[in-house]
This record gives sequence, C-alpha cells and structure tokens, in this order.
Amino acid sequence: MSVTIILIIITVGVSLYAWQNEGLMHSWIFQPYAVQRDNSWYRFLTSGFLHADFSHLLFNMFTLYFFGDVVEYVFKSAYGPTTGILLYLLVYLGGIIVSDIPTYIKHRNDPPYRALGASGGVASIVFSSILFFPTLDICLFAFLCLPGFIFGILYMMYSYFSGRRMAGNINHDAHLYGALYGFVLSLILVPSALPSFVDQIAGWRLF
Repeated sequence: MSVTIILIIITVGVSLYAWQNEGLMHSWIFQPYAVQRDNSWYRFLTSGFLHADFSHLLFNMFTLYFFGDVVEYVFKSAYGPTTGILLYLLVYLGGIIVSDIPTYIKHRNDPPYRALGASGGVASIVFSSILFFPTLDICLFAFLCLPGFIFGILYMMYSYFSGRRMAGNINHDAHLYGALYGFVLSLILVPSALPSFVDQIAGWRLF
C-alpha cells in the first residue's frame, strides 16, 4: 500500500471522527490566536487532517490520490524506498505546516479566525508533480484540461489575488504558499528536474 493511500485513510478517518467529536475538532483546528496564547504549535499539523465537510474532504483526497502516487514514485526512484518516502512526507506534511505560517502571522491577534484542511499539503504535491511533469494535463470539472505548467500559472495568480481580497471562506494564502513550497523544495531535492522541466515545456505544442 502506498504512503499516499495511507495518508488518505488516516485523513478520512480523523475527519469523520472529528465531525462527531467537537472536542477534537476544537483542539486540533488551526486557530492562530490559540497557538499564540497556549503555545499549541501542533495545530499547524493536526489541522491538516481535519475538513469542514464531505465535499471539502472529497476534493482534497481525490486530488491527493491523483497526484500523490506520481510524486511518491519520483522520490522513491531518486532516493530509494525509505528515503524517498521520508522526502515525500516532507513535501506533503511540510506543505501543511509551512502554508499556514503566513496565516498565523496575519491572524494571530484575531480570536475568531479558524482554518482547517489539507489544502496546503495537497497544493505542495500538485506543484511537485507539475515540476516533474509540466505538460501533463490537469483537468478541472472533468472537461476543462490544461497542461500543468499553464494550470500552475493560473492557479498561482488566482490564489494570490483572491488572498489579497480575502475572497470567500477559503484560505487562499495556504494554497499559494503550499504550492510554492512544494515546487521549490522538490526542485532542491531533485535538481535534475529543472532541465527536464524546461525541455518538456519547450517541446510542448498546442496542436
């Protein structure tokens, strides 16, 4: 069983349990004010295993399933099974943590603010995949398909401007910084991916 599948099983299990257990939801959710007040730094990680509802959970886990195995395979191929798995976890779990740092800075004096979900880690995995395979299509709503590098540019622009406008009840900053973290860290870990990334884009043709 792949690490991606194990992460999905754990995340689904924790999310389902937290929906029935308000105490767990309250103590694990990312609340920057509580982190600052109680030194509950673990929330940076535990909040990534919680989700607001079934659609939120399904979207994140479906995306992780679709891209996770590819990224996991690349790291295992480059570093061997044990180190490869650890580096894959560094990208995913690190993405959950790092993506919430700007949110913490912005909202640490805002008691009502809450955030949850694996989106930062999932964005890290998606953009790691884009680094390794930039011309593979990423499909939105099953019919609008774009090469990964074009999707990545549009996604970053949307996340950046939505984060500035604080649009909707979504932590767009986590998406943006998770994506940046996943791409940059993967490039550091697999530097040979850069010339391949450039060559694949240079060889891409619309028709």
